[in-house]
Amino acid sequence: MPAKSIDHAFTASRNTGRSADPTYAGALSFMRRRYTKNVKGADVVVWGIPFDAAVTNRPGARFGPQAIRRASAIFDCDPQYPFHLDLFDNLGMIDYGDCLLDSGNHQKTPGTIEREAAKILKAGAFLLSLGGDHFVTWPLLKAHAAIHGPLALVQFDAHQDTWDDDGKRIDHGSFVARAVREGIIDPDRSIQIGIRTHAPDDFGIKIIYGHEVEEMRASDIAYAIAERTGSKKTYVTFDIDCLDPAYAPGTGTPVAGGPSSAKILSVLRQMTQIDIVGADVVEVAPAYDHADITAIAGATVAMHYVGLIAERKARESA
Repeated sequence: MPAKSIDHAFTASRNTGRSADPTYAGALSFMRRRYTKNVKGADVVVWGIPFDAAVTNRPGARFGPQAIRRASAIFDCDPQYPFHLDLFDNLGMIDYGDCLLDSGNHQKTPGTIEREAAKILKAGAFLLSLGGDHFVTWPLLKAHAAIHGPLALVQFDAHQDTWDDDGKRIDHGSFVARAVREGIIDPDRSIQIGIRTHAPDDFGIKIIYGHEVEEMRASDIAYAIAERTGSKKTYVTFDIDCLDPAYAPGTGTPVAGGPSSAKILSVLRQMTQIDIVGADVVEVAPAYDHADITAIAGATVAMHYVGLIAERKARESA
C-alpha cells in the first residue's frame, strides 16, 4: 500500500511537511498538525477556544473546535485546492490545543483568552483561532491590537454585532461596538460582509449586505475589502452564519438569504493583498449540523487562511 502514517499529530517530529494519515483514522488535530505547546519555530498556531456562554440564541459552539478539527481530516496529505502549492512544504504550523476556561466563572474568560493569545503572539506566530461563539473575538482583537495598534476588521457575518454594551457584558452581539469605542479597531478601515440584520449603529463601518453580496462578483467583493482596509494591519473574523443556512445549518443564530460557501471561499481566495495579522472562525455549533456540512465549511475557511499565509511566505522567500 502507499506510504501511510498514523497519529501524525503525536508522532510528527517537525512543524512542516504533510501528513499521510487515513482520512478516517488517526488523532484529529487541525489538518493533522503536530499537537504541542511549544510555539518556537511555528509560523502559524491553531488554537481552539471552546466557549459559548455569550450566545443570545442556541448554544453549542463550545464544540466548534472539535468539529472543525474533525472535518479538517479531509485535507490530509493532498495538495490543497485552490492553492497551487504544498501548504506545509515551508510553512511551519502547530495545533496548540484548546484554551482552558473556568466554566463556572465567565467573567474570567476574556482575560484568560487575551493572556494566552498574547503569549502565543509574543513568539511571533500567526494565530488562527477556532471558536466558540463570537464573543471570543473581543479578547483576541485586544491581544492583536496590543502588538499592532488599532486594526482594520474584516468581518464575514450575518450580524453587525454592534449592540449596546456597558464594557462588562459577556455578549457575542456587541464586541464590535466595544472594539470601536475602545480604539481597538479603526471603523474607517473596517468592513462587514453578508449582513442580513439591522443594529442600532454601524459606527461608520462599511457594510456589504447579503442582497448586495448576491449581486456582486467575488472579485468585486475582494476588491472592496482591499480598498477599505488599505495597507492597515487587518484581523479577519468569520462567523459561519455569514453563509446561508443551506450551507451552514450548524450554528446558533442562522439567518436565511446568505451567500453560498463557494462564493465566499472565492472571496477569501482573492484576499491576497490584505495584510492579515490574525484570523478566526467562530459559531460552528455541531449539534445543529447535518453530515458535517457546517464543520466542513468552517474547516475550509480556516484552510484558506492557511493557504494565504503559505503563499505570502512563499512570495517573501522568493
